[in-house]
This record gives sequence, structure tokens and C-alpha cells, in this order.
Amino acid sequence: MSWFILVLKKSLVFRGRARRTEYWMFTLISSLIYIALLVADEFVGNEVLSIGFTVAILLPALAVTVRRLHDTDRSGWWSLIGVVPCVGTIVMLIFTAAEGTPGQNKYGMNPKESHMFTDATP
Repeated sequence: MSWFILVLKKSLVFRGRARRTEYWMFTLISSLIYIALLVADEFVGNEVLSIGFTVAILLPALAVTVRRLHDTDRSGWWSLIGVVPCVGTIVMLIFTAAEGTPGQNKYGMNPKESHMFTDATP
């Protein structure tokens, strides 16, 4: 859960890099919350909960995706490929699952190596 909260705290941070763990834990927890809200929506009789969550999580999800792409030494603009049906989803899956660039790249220090020097990463 701390990974999820970390991403929420960095909702407006589009600079720097995000580890695979940060990205995928956020994605997993977001998906579980969304599924729970879909079930709750069935009891309420409308989709207000799941739609509200989707709107609330949009900016943090975009920010962590851009930082994840930065970790693989790609521009955040690559996130737009996700809107291309089928191919875009596969490309984004490959990009976000790829190991980050070792050492420093043009987007900053390797978060795997630099996390011991900051208290921002759990």
C-alpha cells in the first residue's frame, strides 16, 4: 500500500524515474480498488464510484507512467502510444515491464541505486 500512497504523493511529478515495483504495485492496487468499486456500484445502482475513482487516479497514473518510461530512457510522450488499439497496449506493456537503464540517464539517477539516499521510496 505504501507504493500506492507514494504515487499519489507524486501525482504532479513528471520528472525523474519510477522503478518497476512502484509502477506495477500502483497498477495492481488501483485495479483491485477499481474492481471493488465496480462491485459496490452494482449495489448503488450506478457507476458513480468507479467513474469517480477513475477520474481521481488519472493524473497519478499518467505521472507514474511517464516516470516509468523515463526509467527505460524513453520520453514520456511514448505514453500516447497506449491509445493505439492493440499494438499500443502491447508496446506499453513491453516498455513498462522492461528493466530500467542502469546508472544515471538523462532523466535522473537510477531509483534502484538512489533509493537508499532518500526517504521518498519505501
